[in-house]
Amino acid sequence: MSRFQSPYVCIVTGGSSGMGAGFVRTFAREGANVVFCAKGAEEGRPVESEVNAARADACLYVQCDITKPEQIQALIARTVEKYGRIDCLINNAGAHPPHKSIDEFSVDEFRALLDLNLIGAFAACKFALPHLRKTRGNIINISSLVAVIGQLYATTYVATKGALTAFTKALAIDEAEHGVRVNAISPGNVFTPMWQEALDAATNPAAMRAEGEAAQLLGRMGTIEEAAKLALFIAVEATFTTGVDHYLSAGAELSYARKSRIGITDIEAARLTDSNILKT
Repeated sequence: MSRFQSPYVCIVTGGSSGMGAGFVRTFAREGANVVFCAKGAEEGRPVESEVNAARADACLYVQCDITKPEQIQALIARTVEKYGRIDCLINNAGAHPPHKSIDEFSVDEFRALLDLNLIGAFAACKFALPHLRKTRGNIINISSLVAVIGQLYATTYVATKGALTAFTKALAIDEAEHGVRVNAISPGNVFTPMWQEALDAATNPAAMRAEGEAAQLLGRMGTIEEAAKLALFIAVEATFTTGVDHYLSAGAELSYARKSRIGITDIEAARLTDSNILKT
């Protein structure tokens, strides 16, 4: 039985893997039609085929570089052409660069990350809103817990996600008069392919995995399915919620922990470097 009042159309940016693919699968499984994008020409075809095998014409993959406004406009236009409306936009596309100090980041690297993590979401909202206002739909921006608590050697990423969270709140104010809700999800440690890549590259994968799990009060990382269920709740059930940053963190931001790197041993420093791969 569909969770949506049919028809319901959702756009997911960065929907070919990780949490993005989880949003695509979950919304389609619950009865929505989903249009999702990724940068690579063939990145999304396997997900599209899988979802449409379960329910014919449930989703559509569109190649789109989220840093190119004209391609975002084409994504929006293709969605309306295909399904006739837009009810939800999930801005998931983004990247986390390797950890390094501000001395090692170039200004051009920061600008490129702003284009992807922040300006791309701004453009998607801008071009989708004329359609979302017609359906009194909603926007979900995928931010990060580190936008609130900070992160070691991640100044550029934290800045982009902090700005995305602030943008969410400001847009929620503006769009309330049109009946469009705008919310954010800020994941902590959710186990995604990005986390697996970090483990594969770590000097001690088992120790890194244990540190990642121990960062949460519940003693484990979140799942892609849990992230998707939260997005589904915000889109369908949380109709009196707007301008809210929803933490998906199992309490990682709570309580005390060792923060200072002063006086730690070389072994501890290596462990901290490995284990400080947080989030989306």
